[in-house]
Amino acid sequence: MTDPAAPPAPRGIVVVTGTGTGVGKTVVTAALAAIAQARGARVAVVKPAQTGVRTGVPGGDTPDVDAVRRLAGVTDTHELARFPDPLSPEAAARTAGLPPPDMGAAADYVRKLAESRDLVLVEGAGGLLVRYDPEGTTIADLAVELGAPAVVVAAAGLGTLNHTALTCVIGSWPRQPGLAELANLTDLAVVAGEPIAGLLPEGSGMLGRTEFLAIALAGLGPRLGGEAARAGAPA
Repeated sequence: MTDPAAPPAPRGIVVVTGTGTGVGKTVVTAALAAIAQARGARVAVVKPAQTGVRTGVPGGDTPDVDAVRRLAGVTDTHELARFPDPLSPEAAARTAGLPPPDMGAAADYVRKLAESRDLVLVEGAGGLLVRYDPEGTTIADLAVELGAPAVVVAAAGLGTLNHTALTCVIGSWPRQPGLAELANLTDLAVVAGEPIAGLLPEGSGMLGRTEFLAIALAGLGPRLGGEAARAGAPA
């Protein structure tokens, strides 16, 4: 059971993107979904384009929406396009000889879902400015079209400060942070112009559902429905 005095989870449409690949976008998306669902919200998760996953290949990579289902228990998930190669959606579609994602249709799809859900989370592919179509449409453009806030998931270590200037969550905080990670934790607030919105420990994506919810609540700050401000900084 969650703390009844805890801040409410986000509502409406929230776009989750990152400073690049492998920074923990799916884990952060699942954390947001888990918190909102635990507080009674109707939650949907949308992946406009999944790349790097081959349908029907045993032992292949898991689609991001499947990871969200496993971690958060949210079953209202929507993958709008899938391409086999681990490239930007535009390049992956071109390489596969398939049409690129229709981001206008994606915006309409998300708006329709939002009519009957309390929270719709939209997880991007790759970084904030990765191309989705030959016109250069990005997940940032989709966020603007939807009038939705963007949560940017960043790495903990060197290079993060060169890429982050929005609401920020660190998607994989090391068990034994080094000097660069500890410095970034302080400096990110200056670069982003506001305190970081949370951090999730490395390995969170391997947890069971109950433990994952506890980690999500402890790792995300009040702006995202979590309790990190009261729990204190990570050890």
